[in-house]
Amino acid sequence: MQRFLKVFSSSLKCPVIGMIHIPALPGTPRYSGNFEESIKIVRKEAEIYRNTSIDAVMIENMHDIPYVREQDLGPETTATMTRVALEVRQILQNIPLGVQILACGNQQALAVAKASGYQFIRAEGFVFSHVADEGIVDACAGNLLRYRRQINAEEVAILTDVKKKHSSHAITEDLNLLETAKAAEFFLSDGIIVTGTSTGDPVNTQDLQSLTGKLNIPVLIGSGATIDNIQEYFSKCQGIIVGSHFKKSGHWDGEMCPGKVDSFMKKIQELRNLAFNK
Repeated sequence: MQRFLKVFSSSLKCPVIGMIHIPALPGTPRYSGNFEESIKIVRKEAEIYRNTSIDAVMIENMHDIPYVREQDLGPETTATMTRVALEVRQILQNIPLGVQILACGNQQALAVAKASGYQFIRAEGFVFSHVADEGIVDACAGNLLRYRRQINAEEVAILTDVKKKHSSHAITEDLNLLETAKAAEFFLSDGIIVTGTSTGDPVNTQDLQSLTGKLNIPVLIGSGATIDNIQEYFSKCQGIIVGSHFKKSGHWDGEMCPGKVDSFMKKIQELRNLAFNK
């Protein structure tokens, strides 16, 4: 909890983390061949966020499909993500920034965060093995936290998915969401991320309710938050990650819509004011 509160002010109720989905990076099947053009797109989205009251931003190489497991990620991914991270940091200097590298490139994300002065990462496969569309993913908490100590990145918070989207959890079918989250807490996660079954799908409110008041670390919503359902989630979580809803099409691979970002943040502020006045 302490690391989370150092990143996100304790006075800020339910911080909103806006996503930047980076165009396909060099070396991946959908790469356009023009990295500088990709940088322009990233900078444009960072500038949109700068002109709103967004609380934090996270970058992610979502367009690098099909994903590969961590051991198959090349050094070019870490290098280009660092370049992107620094470009975003240049524009967004006064808010917390985070990074996620797919798939399960958690050590790589930590390295990028350390090199770029970012405050948090999103990590998949933190506890318990599962089967994802890119293959079998093993738990990484022990190695990841040791790596964080090794590179002197103790200030970087690690927010961790549990029962993550786009995955089969038949191996751990006998463990419910709360038991999985408690295992992540025991293994020193800095925050739990709960998602729907796929990107853009809303979180099951019963799943969220099953964690409420049961953990000593923050619970964040990692998919499916919109201006229409945010009031339902607001009092039940300590943070919200928004990507798809901020796109004109409502789909993660679309163009960002400044108006949707602005409207969402105005709704969040209304909810904060109501909570403060209670």
